[in-house]
Amino acid sequence: MSSLTSKATVGTIGLVCKAFLNSGYCSSVTVNGLDNLLNALHSSEREHGRGVITVANHISRLDEPVIWGILPWRYYFNTHLTRWTLGASDIMFTNPVFSEFFRQGQVLETFRGKGIYQPAVDNAIKKLNMGEWIHLFGEGKVNQPPDFNEPSSLPLLRFKWGVGRIIMEAAKPPIIIPMWLTGFHTLMPEGRPFPWKYLPRSGATLSVSFGPPVRTEELEEILHSDIQKSRDAASHATLGAADTKPLDVHDEVSSMQTTKARWMGGTVNAAVGTLGQDDDQQREEASRMAQVRSALTAVVQQYVVELGLEVTQGRHSV
Repeated sequence: MSSLTSKATVGTIGLVCKAFLNSGYCSSVTVNGLDNLLNALHSSEREHGRGVITVANHISRLDEPVIWGILPWRYYFNTHLTRWTLGASDIMFTNPVFSEFFRQGQVLETFRGKGIYQPAVDNAIKKLNMGEWIHLFGEGKVNQPPDFNEPSSLPLLRFKWGVGRIIMEAAKPPIIIPMWLTGFHTLMPEGRPFPWKYLPRSGATLSVSFGPPVRTEELEEILHSDIQKSRDAASHATLGAADTKPLDVHDEVSSMQTTKARWMGGTVNAAVGTLGQDDDQQREEASRMAQVRSALTAVVQQYVVELGLEVTQGRHSV
């Protein structure tokens, strides 16, 4: 019954979003590179546990689920061809009715401030290892910079480390598709008073762009290069900016052990090594692990930014 309810929920939402995008309420809706996503969703490797990750900028509260109105309608009734995503508990799961609705809509309840070691991230990794599709807004919240049309004005917030953890702890290298959204900030601008803040503005010019899959070999090559640079400098500091939160050594070591047994094991072994079991050595291992994850997250963010530059400069092919 739950599966049927989920299929009905996702299908209904998908059709509503498609009808909205086709209604003429927006002045135009442009889709670039959709085949990059569709080919990934139909990859035979998904049946063997290779999942799909889409990562996008987040410019309005309507990005999700309206962007998926661009999918072929038949996808909405096949839950294997629709995304799972992470949603904030304090926004989506505010009462029993909303909570059930979003759960059936394939949203994993996420708690702000609880870090990357929480059930939503664990469940996203499990879904990925079942060959499912996980969609992530890397910034973790809506971010509406003043001008999205200038190539120099793409000030994304630093992507959350959960992006890196999900990728690193996947059993198989996921198919990673960068995305770039434009125009949704004019459809649903932030900062408007009640009741206008709940009403989409008409006439928005929207675009949804999908880049080619990220070469996972290239991810590893970049990280190996960063690791070598850090060794030449006799420091791991260049691997990436550390988070300001104190490390949870137990969780970091557990994540390291999991990652070493999976597709990025060679890269993590090269970066972290095995220092020993005393507290100071484990703290050092945890710090190195966090730096590798930060570096990986930054690389994924750069792919999203590069796609954004292509779109804003008109270099992305339809």
